[in-house]
Amino acid sequence: MEIIQKESITEIINEIDLVPEIERGFIAYSNGESVVPPIGELVFDHPPGDVHIKYGYIFGDSFYVIKIASGFWENEKYGIPNGQGMMLLFNRRTGQPEALLLDDAILTDIRTAIAGQICVSKFSNKINKIGVLGTGVQARLQVQYLKSITQSREVVVWGRDARKVNDYKRDISDQGFEVTLGNSPKDVASKCNLLITATSSREYLLSKNDILEGTHINAVGSDTVGKRELGPGIIKKADIVIADSIVQCQERGEISCAIKDGDTATKNIFELGDVLSGKVQGRELGTQITVCDLTGVSVQDIKIATAVFNRYMEKKNEI
Repeated sequence: MEIIQKESITEIINEIDLVPEIERGFIAYSNGESVVPPIGELVFDHPPGDVHIKYGYIFGDSFYVIKIASGFWENEKYGIPNGQGMMLLFNRRTGQPEALLLDDAILTDIRTAIAGQICVSKFSNKINKIGVLGTGVQARLQVQYLKSITQSREVVVWGRDARKVNDYKRDISDQGFEVTLGNSPKDVASKCNLLITATSSREYLLSKNDILEGTHINAVGSDTVGKRELGPGIIKKADIVIADSIVQCQERGEISCAIKDGDTATKNIFELGDVLSGKVQGRELGTQITVCDLTGVSVQDIKIATAVFNRYMEKKNEI
């Protein structure tokens, strides 16, 4: 079994185009060409954190994948990243372990950012300013992965911790963006037609009337039961709502919160893979409000882990 360290994984990520791989994963999922069991989950209170176990396989692929990824929000006290994790690849025909990817959850972070990039490219209007709620790793990566698909370099950010907001401003400015600070989530929404919500909030941050006409929202933070960033009525108000997995988003994410609110108008909810395959039309009018509910599906993990492993073996065989 190959043991692939984070340093090698990071190097390989910069050598391969992962967007088509992730897109194919979403399409396979929506076409019923994968086996994706329900998420295994552990939730902790003291200190706060959660662990997700995602696993499955895609028909015709060589491997099945098990991914363990955690987020512990007070890890900075100990000088270690909030995100931890690993991915395991097994031969789908024999069950033999092929590789252990010790990625410290970087592959989870990257595949989530790529999903955000895909959604913005498919649903957003021409971006005037990028609005961000949150200051963590995903709040950074979601913006960085937009550089190749938009000329907009203006970011408006809001976060609860002033020190983290200033750190975010410094880091994203170093990436070539002009960053200004929003006074509140509502203030950010009033200035931006693209909103990225990437917090661990358990209370909603945006209200229905905060959202401007023509806005696209990438809702990323609400990946666990109990988390929420979008207020009552936003999902119902949206003209198009895209789930990475409808079944999964009915249990967690912003769609699940809307269902609990009684906003049961689900006729405008579609799956991302169906849009990518052309079965469903995306944005049709500039005035439409669109929301992508991204809770993370194991096909993303399968595709990114397989791509990294295959490239690793190619490089190893070249030596």
